[in-house]
Amino acid sequence: MTRSKLSRLLFSLVACALLALGIAACGDDDDDSGDSGDTSAETIQSNPDNEGIELTVGSKNFTEQFVLGEIYAQAFEAAGYDVKTDLNLGSEQIALKALEDGEISGYPEYTSTALTSFFDVPAEEVPNDAQQAVDDTQAQFEEQGLVAFDPTPLNSANAVGLLTETAEELDVSTISDLEGVSEDLTLYGSPECRQRVDCLVGLEENYGLTFKEFVPIDIALRYEVLDKGDADLSILFTTDAQLSESDDYTTLEDDQEVFPAGNVTFVASQEAVDEAGPDMEETAELVQGNLTNEVMQELNARVDLDKEDPADVAHDYLTESGYVGG
Repeated sequence: MTRSKLSRLLFSLVACALLALGIAACGDDDDDSGDSGDTSAETIQSNPDNEGIELTVGSKNFTEQFVLGEIYAQAFEAAGYDVKTDLNLGSEQIALKALEDGEISGYPEYTSTALTSFFDVPAEEVPNDAQQAVDDTQAQFEEQGLVAFDPTPLNSANAVGLLTETAEELDVSTISDLEGVSEDLTLYGSPECRQRVDCLVGLEENYGLTFKEFVPIDIALRYEVLDKGDADLSILFTTDAQLSESDDYTTLEDDQEVFPAGNVTFVASQEAVDEAGPDMEETAELVQGNLTNEVMQELNARVDLDKEDPADVAHDYLTESGYVGG
């Protein structure tokens, strides 16, 4: 993993956006092949009105959350706020309590997690549509005096994964393609997979699949069981670092849209939003614009596999996107 790879990913996002608008992106004699990473039309400007307003950004206790927390924190700082971080809060329940108690101003949360963990929405009733999921999440948080900003493009969700060579042998690219072959395949997943719609329940009840065997494992072993040949299929996460590093793995498309949407929304207290003014929400939503699954995989890989510091990785993302100066 290198910074140039991140630059290429971010450059390609804007190139696609320009093409979608019918705009031709052409280089000139001074072209540096996109490695400058200037992929944002808008750079955060420090607003003097934000000076002295304190914001504390929290996160849960795993790599993706550390990186996201740093991205939001550094962006708010660039906007002129006085920013502190508390980036190892633990579970979503701990993070929410810290927010409700005023210990933090806000933190990144997943729509599927919020709906199921905080608002008792059955997993099978969580929308697969990202906008519907965030609309439901925003409405629920509003009743608690909290504000959920608009979501990221990335959808951090469960996925059915397998070795690419196995996918090619079976000629499968979607979950539905497993029909007729799943009976000969072993599926590995976390123990709670048996009760989850975005895992065994959804595969059996919604897709109508049966498996040779389901084996519960520690989720940390989800790639190891594939590499060792123990599992034919394994439940992975769509933003896993390993998916950025190697073409050895393939995730199957959830073609029937059964798995719930897990886009990220920055959740803040109403008090923090009122004090901070519009720059807070505008800044958060601006800097998450390039956070696709592919970009998040790369950011996670730089921390988990390359052992870089999350703060440095977040800084590179912000600068190479053009959101902040170098």
